[in-house]
Amino acid sequence: MKIPADYIERCYAGWLGKLIGVRFGIPIEGWEFERIRKVYGKLDCYIDNYKKMLAADDDVNVPLALLGALYDFTHTSEITSEQIGITLLNNAPHEHGFFWWGGYGISTEHTAYINLREGIKAPLSGSVEHNGEAVAEQIGGQIFIDPWGLIAPGDPNLAAQYAEKAASVTHGGNGVYGGMFVAAAIACAFTRKNIRDVIDTALGVIPADCEYVRMAKDIIGFHDCDSSKNWEKAFSHIKANWGYDRYPGSCHIIPNSAVMIMSMLYGSGDFSETLCICNMSGWDTDCNAGNVGTIMGVFAGLKGIDPKWRTRINDIYARATVIGTRNLLDIPWCAFYTANLGYKIANEEVPQRWSPFSNTKGIHYHFEFPGSTHGFFARDAAAQSDIIFHVTQTNETSALGEGSLKISASPLNGEKSFCIARRTHMRPEDFHDSRSDPSFSPLVYPGQSMSVKIKLTDDYPPCSAALYALDANSGKMIKADDIDINSEWKDLNFTIPSGNGVCIDEIGVSVYVKDSWNASAVIFIDEFTVTGNAGYGIDFSKERNEYWHVHHREVSQFTYLRGIWKIENNQLSGTGPSFAEAYTGSIDWEDIDFSAKVTPLVLGRAGIGFRVQGAMRSYCAALENKKLCLMKNINGNYKTLCDIPFDYSIGSPVSLRVICKGAQIEIFENEKKIIDFTDKENPYLTGCVGAVLANGGRASYSDWIIKTS
Repeated sequence: MKIPADYIERCYAGWLGKLIGVRFGIPIEGWEFERIRKVYGKLDCYIDNYKKMLAADDDVNVPLALLGALYDFTHTSEITSEQIGITLLNNAPHEHGFFWWGGYGISTEHTAYINLREGIKAPLSGSVEHNGEAVAEQIGGQIFIDPWGLIAPGDPNLAAQYAEKAASVTHGGNGVYGGMFVAAAIACAFTRKNIRDVIDTALGVIPADCEYVRMAKDIIGFHDCDSSKNWEKAFSHIKANWGYDRYPGSCHIIPNSAVMIMSMLYGSGDFSETLCICNMSGWDTDCNAGNVGTIMGVFAGLKGIDPKWRTRINDIYARATVIGTRNLLDIPWCAFYTANLGYKIANEEVPQRWSPFSNTKGIHYHFEFPGSTHGFFARDAAAQSDIIFHVTQTNETSALGEGSLKISASPLNGEKSFCIARRTHMRPEDFHDSRSDPSFSPLVYPGQSMSVKIKLTDDYPPCSAALYALDANSGKMIKADDIDINSEWKDLNFTIPSGNGVCIDEIGVSVYVKDSWNASAVIFIDEFTVTGNAGYGIDFSKERNEYWHVHHREVSQFTYLRGIWKIENNQLSGTGPSFAEAYTGSIDWEDIDFSAKVTPLVLGRAGIGFRVQGAMRSYCAALENKKLCLMKNINGNYKTLCDIPFDYSIGSPVSLRVICKGAQIEIFENEKKIIDFTDKENPYLTGCVGAVLANGGRASYSDWIIKTS
């Protein structure tokens, strides 16, 4: 089947719908219908008035992580459940963040994760045969499945084929059937014109005699006989016949899926009405509204999503995986990450209209999707409260493609400065909560180059502008020289100086409005990019222990797989019961020159990691048993590639340096090359850096210098 012409835009709408649904449902997750009705009456907009970001949620942590298997192994339908299971382990922190870690035999995902780590491969890891129906048939099999429908537009059978493999990593039985249904419904939503047709076709991909189909057909039959078309009557029928009291476990898939199908039927194809019915029904509201949001986002398209739902999202969301630079995402990036696979699977080229924007590596904010802001906002540089800003995507003008970002600022009296900004690193104080325990590495580093195209409207007050980066550690703005701007597109360029102890947490354009009275400034920006190589040092005396809550503590700039990691005596300190790892930097870094001091504090393995692609793929240079070992992490198991005798002492720092060029790995101690090895067997060619401990090791780290090329 040929991919629809509006495929990429509908992928974007699907991701928006997912995020909108999750955000809409989170404040009342677990509530019953009666409580929602009593407290809120009718829900037709967001309940929360959070002025800060909503933290990560398992509904949005996992879907993209699992889809990564198609990049890691094969994009074809030959992908296996076992490979998707490896990808899950590669992305998931060890029993924190990512999932709901409710305990073995209680949380379906926790159970499957332990099974996978203990060597029980998918699909057995999530199966009814291994875990029993009560565990296997909880809701997660469908809440993580959305992208597998997005990659198969118009092909529900292919979507279900992928989804069955993905869902069976953690679930079984109806838990898998629900995932297949949702993925098929999303695939259908690209091409079908009637929501009933979407539901009927999607039900056709799962066994006709399963409980999921019996439930769905019963609700469809009730809807068809209900002349009043009163969804509350339908929900009463669901509660009486398919309610929580009839199914074991903490969050069974059948009652929640019943709500989803009912809301789509009674919502009659309207995005807002469908989400409101779904959320008003209660139970697992964020999961249900999230899945329905994706289906309806694709079905209704961008024009069908009321702008009131989009402003709170602002095109951005947080995740909680082990790779910090993949934890602060913008939705256009997600759309292309997904759609690129859709085109590859269909053996089609990305259309010329979209090809300049389809690269998902690095930073490229292009503002091509209607209403897309890429997370940009405007703020007064001097914290003055009298300027009102309006930030929106527009097709009035563009430097490339069709769209740009329009920023209006007024009133402007006298000389004023303001910033058009984008966050690139987040702290606990930026979030409303600590849901799912997110942590972050910066998206932008010293040494990299920024560029943007900028212009004013014709009736502008005199203005100048400059690119800048904000260092969160010092609070200082690192800024280019101001350049006068006018009504013609002008290029701004700036290379962030290399530096030590810098953490870039905001980038943007600083605008200076010259002497004016009761004026307004209307500015357009387009093609904001960050490229080039990093060159910086981490000064741990300038980093901090970040306290989210009593069970969630992080080191700034770092994510961690396992262990206790904190700043002690101006150094990074780590320890763990067996293995412990912490990471920072970009997963897209290629050739790298990384040096650090490692001080072993107890016997065990202590070293530095590099080309880290997650928990299951990396290299490390490690001190262990009076040796220096070059090791390769292959699917979670470290293999020694080579080692040399090496004398070190507990409590004495060792200066290590690793240089990677392609498959060649050189290791130095005090500038003396001591290992030179070329990995000729499936080498890892990109990845971030980190600290690695094993066998009960404990160590401290300092003087990190990182250069990429």
